[in-house]
Amino acid sequence: MSTKDEVLAILEQKKTENISGQKIAEILGVSRTAVWKAINTLKEDGYKIHSTPSAGYRLLEPSDSLNTAAILPLVQRRLNVETFQTIDSTNAEAKRRLNNHPDEDFLIISEHQEAGRGRLGRTFYSPPRTGIYMSLALHELSPNSDATLLTTAAAVAVCQAIEELTTLKPQIKWVNDIFIDGKKVCGILTEGILSLETQTIQSIILGIGINVLEDEHLPEDLQPIVGALFSGESTVSRNTLAASIINHFYAVYETMETGAFLDDYRDRCFVLGKSVSFIKNKQTYRGIATGIDDAGALEILLEDQTRTKISYGEISIDWRGSK
Repeated sequence: MSTKDEVLAILEQKKTENISGQKIAEILGVSRTAVWKAINTLKEDGYKIHSTPSAGYRLLEPSDSLNTAAILPLVQRRLNVETFQTIDSTNAEAKRRLNNHPDEDFLIISEHQEAGRGRLGRTFYSPPRTGIYMSLALHELSPNSDATLLTTAAAVAVCQAIEELTTLKPQIKWVNDIFIDGKKVCGILTEGILSLETQTIQSIILGIGINVLEDEHLPEDLQPIVGALFSGESTVSRNTLAASIINHFYAVYETMETGAFLDDYRDRCFVLGKSVSFIKNKQTYRGIATGIDDAGALEILLEDQTRTKISYGEISIDWRGSK
């Protein structure tokens, strides 16, 4: 952890007690100047810290700012976690860091993305302090670790975490979107990193963006389709939710070879039974979504009564033709 995160961990441990800068410096083995700089950075990040020359520092109230010190103890496995206030893209940062962490999983998480990325080259709207934007880099891949299955596994994990911590009922739109009350609250972007030597996928970057709080400045064109978990004050810490998603993902990931999680995916997928359309080779196809196979592909009965499967891309739902 950074000095800032370590200082925060000490303040949160002390809660309502004061602790001197000298004592913090001794605990961490750093200078008092380093502690002072860390305290100022925490204040800039939104933490309310009372400080006096005689008594030292005290955290006045808990903050919901995303931080390593709050997330790391909640993650149920060894994982390198690094948090940012702002970043271009967590997936892009994860790619840059792969060379420094070639053999271990790690998590990049940020309060804000300046160039958040969605599927099919789209941008992902990522305003500050309202969401969770994170990328998990995976190295020890199971034989079934293809992009579609990993995306479906992540979608199940997000739903399970939301259900564990709230009374909300999330649903999945194939393949990578989480909806609540008819609006998208989460998107998932899975990217494979190819080994030039073996021409096989050596690492996977799993990007997850979730809207926790409503954004006051949500662009007009997104308002009809984009939602959030909470319309008012959140009842769940974002740090707790982020850790829960990671924990559920690894639990689901352990069942990748058996595909047991796919039944959970199917149960939450509101696309099944709906009239859908998709584009392939510049041609539009229409039909009824009938199922999801064991590879995570969407099974569709086309208008001409032939059957097909799609394992990537995007579908549109024709609500007028759906029951």
